[in-house]
Amino acid sequence: MSSGQIVATPDLGAQLKVAQGEYLFPSVAPLYEDPLVLVEGEGVWVTDIEGRRFLDFFGGILTTSIGHSHPAVTARVQDQVGRLGHTSTLYITEHQIRVAERLAKLAPGRLKKSFFSNSGTEAVETAVMLAFIYTGRSELIALRHAYSGRSFLATNITAHSPWRPLPATIPGIKHALSPYPYRCPFKTPCDQECIDAFTRDLEEVIETTTSGRPAALIIEPVQGVGGFIPLPPEYIRRAAEIIRHYGGLLISDEVQTGFGRTGTKWFGIEHAGVEPDIMTMAKGIANGFPVGATITTDEIAQAWTAKSISTYGGTPVSMAAAAATIDVMIEVNTPRRSAEMGARLRAGLEELQKEFDWIGDVRGMGLMIGLELVEDTKTKVPNPQRAVAFLEAAKDEGVLIGLGGLKGNVIRIGPSMLITPAEIDDGLARLAKACARIR
Repeated sequence: MSSGQIVATPDLGAQLKVAQGEYLFPSVAPLYEDPLVLVEGEGVWVTDIEGRRFLDFFGGILTTSIGHSHPAVTARVQDQVGRLGHTSTLYITEHQIRVAERLAKLAPGRLKKSFFSNSGTEAVETAVMLAFIYTGRSELIALRHAYSGRSFLATNITAHSPWRPLPATIPGIKHALSPYPYRCPFKTPCDQECIDAFTRDLEEVIETTTSGRPAALIIEPVQGVGGFIPLPPEYIRRAAEIIRHYGGLLISDEVQTGFGRTGTKWFGIEHAGVEPDIMTMAKGIANGFPVGATITTDEIAQAWTAKSISTYGGTPVSMAAAAATIDVMIEVNTPRRSAEMGARLRAGLEELQKEFDWIGDVRGMGLMIGLELVEDTKTKVPNPQRAVAFLEAAKDEGVLIGLGGLKGNVIRIGPSMLITPAEIDDGLARLAKACARIR
């Protein structure tokens, strides 16, 4: 054992849990009544400090896109750390250029020029600033139930009160109704007439709450924190037409939906056949290393002439991780894998829905699936208490899942896109036992 290496023991685990409360912000709140202290991970499996193994069905919020400690990523990172650990954007490094080239080839349409940062929050900040610079405007339209990050700007864009620590502090940000088929405010079942109503609302928000000259509309093709709610393709197409009619840009936030996560396509917005003007990425792009990326067209990128720098954006180690991750995703064809494995996972979850009437909705795309838990399927009353109970029961059965939704009643599932059929079946069996525990 090397000097200074931590010896994982239950006693150390207890000490770390106490230290968490003493030294970290209370807002950094871990899941579970008895939080997990994780020490190792391989593929879709993680091990806690007590030696218990868990099937990771949440992937660090859809971030370990090709699994924990993937050997290709580990090798590339170790090699890079041994040669050059950090520069800044003031210097050219090979991996940054190679990743930018790959993104230009994978991204839809004319998206070509990238700016690298450290997180999805920063990617969104970059996208919004770029839209303001290019259009010469300063009003932004977002959707209700949206989540954009933790900065001042991002929390103002977020339309999800539990994630807004302050009242609105930035003027010019307006929120339109977002399609939510399971809880459509217009009719049930939600249909084309509802899409018409949602798009009318978007246009009315522009005409009544802005100057009529918005800089951009920002959307998540599948709302993540909002509860894995896919936006209908027809809504995305018409929303793109509307914002462009008023001279604004379309920003697609692909922080959670990128790199094949939604199945068959590399990016979520491609399911609607729409080319965004600006697109943001993070999370799965580097399998857990801190990378955010904003990509746009050459014309829009040229508008940003003022100086800008990101000290850690594009740093060699993180770019090495991103390059290795994207290489693996291309090699295994993650869009196809997500479609195939997602169909298998969803079919199993829909079988559970038939047995337990408090699973009100099973929704999502590819390997991004949400379960909305309710009192019963007739009333659809949100049941966040049952969601917490399900989370705990799933942990007891050895599978990790996430929570989301405005009321905290949506189970979020997003494992590694390299998950195998056997691992999906194992996870479904464990989730079935968890359901039975809270019957």
